[in-house]
Amino acid sequence: MLMGNHSAGKSSFINWYVEEHIQRTGVAIETQGFSFVTSGRKRESLTGNATLHLYPHFKPLQDFKGLSEYLSTEICTSRQKRFSLVTFVDSPGLVDGDMKYPFDVDTAIMWLGELCDLILVFFDPMGQALCKRTLNIVEILNEKHGDRLRFYLSKADEAGGESDRQRVMMQIVQELCKRPGLNKCGFDMPTIYIPNPNKSNRCVNQIEEVCRTIEKTINQTVQNTLNSLEKDCELITEAIAEKLQNDGQTAITNRRARCKGCFLTLLGFSMPLALMALMVLGSLSREMLELVLGDQGVEALSPYLTPIVRMLDTFPAKHQLYVCSGLVLLSFLLLIFAHFSCRTQPTLSGRQKRQLQEKLEYVQEVVKTKKKKLYEEYLRQSIGDQDMD
Repeated sequence: MLMGNHSAGKSSFINWYVEEHIQRTGVAIETQGFSFVTSGRKRESLTGNATLHLYPHFKPLQDFKGLSEYLSTEICTSRQKRFSLVTFVDSPGLVDGDMKYPFDVDTAIMWLGELCDLILVFFDPMGQALCKRTLNIVEILNEKHGDRLRFYLSKADEAGGESDRQRVMMQIVQELCKRPGLNKCGFDMPTIYIPNPNKSNRCVNQIEEVCRTIEKTINQTVQNTLNSLEKDCELITEAIAEKLQNDGQTAITNRRARCKGCFLTLLGFSMPLALMALMVLGSLSREMLELVLGDQGVEALSPYLTPIVRMLDTFPAKHQLYVCSGLVLLSFLLLIFAHFSCRTQPTLSGRQKRQLQEKLEYVQEVVKTKKKKLYEEYLRQSIGDQDMD
């Protein structure tokens, strides 16, 4: 992103970098909104809605009142320098005083500063270098993104002699150092201007240093992206493994809950009924039991019926109904406990498990392998194959 006061040479720098006349330039405020300059297959100009569609991560910009009408994208076919790997954000020229923007320009610039990898601040030496609006935004951006900020004295060839340029630079640095958060930083402010072969100038032009800074940022971004890709793969792998492990634990817990519920249900139905049956049998006479069960049946049940008969003898006849009611209540309570005990948690279906396993294998076998090859290709651009070994 390029920011600074109006007529600081932001649009002119973009035109020089791509070696095409893409952005309008002039003394007046030519760039009233945000213009994205990017590389593409054919020359094209896009409006605000098309810009938001082209850059989905910039869609929150439409929440800035009035800004969507002042967004545009210029697609350029230039292959000069490293433009194919760069998207420039040309911001509106900043001025002080009664100048009113159709949107909250300060907040929009700071929001874009969160996304941009590099922020170039151009100071125009011709009376607008100490624009308070520019300095205020720089101060806020420096709090979180000081490593992304780069300061340049633009149009240095129009600043007069060397002493005049030094005086302007001292004024800018002094003003920046007055700001909290900026007074401890050392400022490197190269002097730049657009080269003109028809005009000789003794001023040192460090505009190529801007190109090197952009190239260095590209390389660093590539490294950060590849490193982030590896970290993301590890996070995905850990998340899938943890999800499958938790699902396995949930399945075990569900099985235990079902077994517990089945046991309590069986106990709730069988134990009271069995006790009640024994009580009924115990209350019958021996002759009746022999008639129903036979001699062998009575002999087999006698060890169980005898304690029941003795227990019934301890209760008066009118209290035996209470005992039966208590057994029914016990059965009811056991069934309630069984109902709550057999509650289970949802688990993954077989299809979901297969999908997760396929994703895990894809990340480990395809994405990580691809990342390794990309990193090797990237390093080969800087070092020889023998060093790779």
